[in-house]
Amino acid sequence: MRSSVMPTSRRGDGHSSPAALSAVGLRKSYGDRTVLDGIDLRIPAGAVFALLGPNGAGKTTAVKILSTLITADGGHAQVAGHDVATAPDGVRAAIGVTGQFSAVDGLITGEENMLLMADLNHLSKREGRRVTAELLERFDLVDAARKPAQSYSGGMKRRLDIAMTLVGKPRIIFLDEPTTGLDPRSRHNMWQIIRELVSDGVTVFLTTQYLDEADELADRIAVLNDGRIVAEGSADELKRLIPGGHVRLRFSDPAAYRSAASALAEAGRDDEALSLQILSDGSPRELRSVLDRLDSAGIDADELTVHTPDLDDVFFALTGAGVSGRTGGTDQTGRPKEAVR
Repeated sequence: MRSSVMPTSRRGDGHSSPAALSAVGLRKSYGDRTVLDGIDLRIPAGAVFALLGPNGAGKTTAVKILSTLITADGGHAQVAGHDVATAPDGVRAAIGVTGQFSAVDGLITGEENMLLMADLNHLSKREGRRVTAELLERFDLVDAARKPAQSYSGGMKRRLDIAMTLVGKPRIIFLDEPTTGLDPRSRHNMWQIIRELVSDGVTVFLTTQYLDEADELADRIAVLNDGRIVAEGSADELKRLIPGGHVRLRFSDPAAYRSAASALAEAGRDDEALSLQILSDGSPRELRSVLDRLDSAGIDADELTVHTPDLDDVFFALTGAGVSGRTGGTDQTGRPKEAVR
């Protein structure tokens, strides 16, 4: 099915920005198994696009087609203005790819890995050493530069992997599950690296199974399931597809609570906690409506909190997955995702 949500970008209207990457009707099958079933994509330059989906949904296959590693069975795609089928060399000159598994050679040093990549990009010896030194500094790898890469931690190897990708100064970078297996600190460091790349004008195509990662980084998100894009839009747009949002009002004065319950007759009541719960999508318009009704009745709430579904809720609803006992979104501490206003 196709989503009715139109793609947008936090940096503006995705349809008015130049496309770094576009695909129409992209198809790929292996034997009788259809992996991509006619997907359409349009990613504006300088944005972070996240492709979400369960294992086997076709995320890596999409990356391999768009980066010219394999060919599609149908449809067409352009990357950096080059057709992936008829001008693969042009595509390869404009992109960098960091796959799920590190391309780092553990038997040589980090610096030697970088210099090897400089040679593969046909940089002169002088330019290769200059770029290597600059990127090792940028990715905080100077102290480890002359140690064998096999001695690096997982986070260091990932940083080196991306540094190697940047040697050729790509305009578009494919990051296929770049933080898998990293500890929380290394993940956050990687997020900062991605933000810096985008601030430099690089377009990032990100696949991830970490939904908080997509929520944190992506301007636009597509959910891939059974080879089809089942929804696409900004994180906020996707969250609004799923019911279950509500506003919770808490009172310390029992009289104010009873008055509010009368003014907001549709609200769910918790007489013991002196709180009311109203179904809401959390939009400013709905919040203003609730507050205006309280104000008209001369009532002040002591606390107002808003709960909106998170990307976990979206993912489970759109991909048919489920978690027993799940009641709503949580933050990184495991608490319900409610924003105190």
